[in-house]
Amino acid sequence: MILEKLTVTNFKNIRFAELEFSSKMNCFLGNNGMGKSNLLDAIHYLSFCRSFSGLNDSGLITDGEQFLMLKGDYLRHDMPEDILASFDAGRKKNFKRKGKPYKRLSEHIGLFPAVLVAPHDIDLINGSSEERRKFIDQIISQGDPRYLDSLIRYGHLLEQRNRMLRDRISDRTLFEAVEIPMASAASYVCDARSRWINNFVPVFNRYYAAIAGDDPVEHVEMVYSSRLTPGRPMSLLDLLENSRSRDEAVGHTTVGIHRDDIEMMLNGLPVRRTASQGQCKTYLIAMRLAQYDFLNRATGVHPLLLLDDIFDRLDAGRVERIVKLVAGEEFGQTFITDTNLSHLDSIINRVKGDHKLFTVDRGSFSVVE
Repeated sequence: MILEKLTVTNFKNIRFAELEFSSKMNCFLGNNGMGKSNLLDAIHYLSFCRSFSGLNDSGLITDGEQFLMLKGDYLRHDMPEDILASFDAGRKKNFKRKGKPYKRLSEHIGLFPAVLVAPHDIDLINGSSEERRKFIDQIISQGDPRYLDSLIRYGHLLEQRNRMLRDRISDRTLFEAVEIPMASAASYVCDARSRWINNFVPVFNRYYAAIAGDDPVEHVEMVYSSRLTPGRPMSLLDLLENSRSRDEAVGHTTVGIHRDDIEMMLNGLPVRRTASQGQCKTYLIAMRLAQYDFLNRATGVHPLLLLDDIFDRLDAGRVERIVKLVAGEEFGQTFITDTNLSHLDSIINRVKGDHKLFTVDRGSFSVVE
């Protein structure tokens, strides 16, 4: 898949930009706060219907304006496609594919896959289990529509059960009417997560080794932690029934797939406690490159690879190995931002074929010929 052209109107500090991209490597050079990351966020928005910054849609509109609009012209399976996203302040966002609006935004997820590597990825290591579940869910959802439907259905049922707990409802039949479909949705999600981690970890290990090098040897692991994985003695229905009294006391559901986690390990110890900053960065980049590999196989298209200021806190050897990886044939169209021209020069010198370098200044973009 290739993003051939992007038109941005009133998105963050980009009042207007119309950019045509290289089919392989696109590099953006500029100081901090000039709009490099905002451009990647616009691309991310077209893939996921939301910003990676966590801002709501109103917060994405350029100061003083009332709407935003993004248009992407793609080549997908060698066929032209276009996506138009728009949002007027106080109204519902609109997404259209080839001029036709979606009935549900969830229908769009996975059709135009993208992988983002960004500084805020450190939250996957240092943040709550919710951050790590989001990582799993975003990957699997892009290749499995049933997973996304099950996840959404489980979330709605979880909200309903929590409401019943807060309202002090004691009717067992009413709880069972919610918990039975809740357990069914959870079963599919848990099984999919278990399969995913088993397939994902070997690829993740391969990329970590490729970036870290051989001296010293660093062994990494990722373990899916859930009370519902195969071999556990109790089903979710049993867990929900047994925890109902406790849940009533605290006012929310304390067991279920919304409590799952990933244990991240380096040389047998938790990454968050023992790894250096460079090792944490290597761990996260390897996770994202493995995510790219997974989505490529799951969707049948090369995702867009978005690399936002990834070289900070890495030694020269690891930077060199990352550059070699992303410039290779395993990866398709790539978008990289950096404040250091030498990093981007190194990447461009490795690319065999088309590439473009842009300078970025206060939301404006210029091609460097």
